[in-house]
Amino acid sequence: MLLTITTTHKPATDMGYLLHKSPDRLHSKELPFGTAHVFYPEATDKKCTAALLLEIDPVGLVRKEKGSTFSLEQYVNDRPYVASSFMSVAINRVFGTLLSGKSKHRQELVDAAIPLEAVIYSLPCRAKEDFLRELFEPLGYAVEIAPTPLDPKFPKWGNSPYYTVTLRKSCPLRELLMHLYVLIPVLDNKKHYFIGDAEVEKLLHYGEGWLKDHPQKDMIAKRYFRNLRSFSRMALDQLKDDASLEETEELEGEKTIKADAQEEALEETLTAAEPEEKKTSLHKLRHETVIAALREHNVSTVLDVGCGEGKLLRILKKQKGLSKISGCDVSTQSLEIANERLQSRFPKHGELEIELFQSALTYKDKRFKDYDALVLVEVIEHVDEPRLPALERAVFGAGVRVVLVTTPNGEYNALFETLPAGQFRHADHRFEWSRKEFEDWGTRVASSFGYEVAFAPIGDVDEKLGAPSQMATFVKPDLKEKIEQAVK
Repeated sequence: MLLTITTTHKPATDMGYLLHKSPDRLHSKELPFGTAHVFYPEATDKKCTAALLLEIDPVGLVRKEKGSTFSLEQYVNDRPYVASSFMSVAINRVFGTLLSGKSKHRQELVDAAIPLEAVIYSLPCRAKEDFLRELFEPLGYAVEIAPTPLDPKFPKWGNSPYYTVTLRKSCPLRELLMHLYVLIPVLDNKKHYFIGDAEVEKLLHYGEGWLKDHPQKDMIAKRYFRNLRSFSRMALDQLKDDASLEETEELEGEKTIKADAQEEALEETLTAAEPEEKKTSLHKLRHETVIAALREHNVSTVLDVGCGEGKLLRILKKQKGLSKISGCDVSTQSLEIANERLQSRFPKHGELEIELFQSALTYKDKRFKDYDALVLVEVIEHVDEPRLPALERAVFGAGVRVVLVTTPNGEYNALFETLPAGQFRHADHRFEWSRKEFEDWGTRVASSFGYEVAFAPIGDVDEKLGAPSQMATFVKPDLKEKIEQAVK
C-alpha cells in the first residue's frame, strides 16, 4: 500500500516538521499487521513529497483471520496490496502527533492552508466510479481518477475495482489526513478490526467540522461501520443539528406523550385498594425522592433532561433555594405544553430563572454544563440500548456535580395484575432493567466518568421483587475533601 503527499509550500521541507518525520532518513514503525515506512522521494525548499508505504504480513493475517467462507480465501485476497483500513490505522499511528493538532517546531502551520497533492495507489471502489468524486469533491478537492485494467494484455476484460486517485487542495495537512482516515475504509467497506463504541468516538472526532454537512454523510457512516446500523445510527444522531433533530425525532416525542397516560394509569393500581387519605401515587413518590436528593446535595440550578410536559418543573418552581430551573426535550410539542403549564414566556419569575430548550439525550449539548444537577426521571428506558453510550457521553460527559436517574424496576412488573407477562409498562420503553442490571450500569458509568454512585428504591418494597422504581444518585467527589482524607 502506498500513499504520497506533496506540497509546494515554501519552504516545502516544513512538511517534515508537521509530520514529525525528518526528510533525511527512513522512518519505520512496527504495527500489528506489518511495518509502516515513511520516506521522502523528494525534499527541497520548492517541493517536498512524503511517502507512507505499508508492508503487510500476509502470513500474520492468515493466522488472525477467522470465519473465512473457503480455505483459499485466506491466501487469495487483496488485503496486503490495497489501501484499506490498514492504511487508516497506519496514518493514525505514524502521524498521530499532527492529528492531535500539535507540532513542536511549526505549530503555526498546523492549521494553515498549504498547497497539497495526495496520491493513493490501489484504492478499492466497488461502487460506481462517481462515488469517489461524491466523497472528495464536496470537501473541495480536485479529483483525478485513473482506473486499473484487470489485465493490460486483455483490454476487453475491462477495468478492476482499483484506482489510483489524486487529490489536490490547499488546506491544513492535518485536515487532509483526517479526511483520508475516515474515507479510505469507507471506500473499501471492509475493516480488519473489531468495531465497537470507540469507533463512534473516532468517527465523530476525525469527522469534526466537515462530516455533519457532507451530502454523503449517511453513506459514509453506514460503510464506515460495515453496515452495522446501531453504530451508524448512533454516530448520525450526534451529527444532527437542532433542526434535523426536531424533524426526525418529533414523532418519537409525540408517541411518548400518548403513552404516558397509560403508564400512570397502570401504576395507580398500586394504591387503588388503599384508603383515600393514604394514597400516594408512584409518580408523586418519584418526584418527592428526586427533590429530597436535590435538597440533600444543596443544588441551586437544575436541568430536567427529557422534561416532557414539565410536571417535575412545576414542582421545582415551588421549591425554595433554587435560582434556576430548566427543562429540555426532543419534542417541541412537549415543550409547548410545558411552557403553557409553567405559565412562562421566559426568562424570569421573580428571583427564579426558568428556561426551556430543545435538545436530544444522545446529542452533546454545551448548555448541560451550566447546571449543578441534571435529572433524568424515567427517561433512559426510552432510549435504545445501543444508543446508551451516546446518552452517557452527553449527560455524564458534561461533568456536572450531581446526576439523578430513575427508571422502572422490571422485576416488579409481575405484581401488576393488568400487565401481561413479558410486556413493558410503557409502549415506548426499550427495556426495563432489574435492580442488578441498573446497578451494574450505574457502577460502570460512575467509574467511567469519575462519579460516586448510590442506589435507592422508590415506592413500597416487595421482599422478593424490590420496589416498583429505582434511583441512582451520581455525585462528583469533592477534590478538597478527597485530599484531606488522603492526608489523614
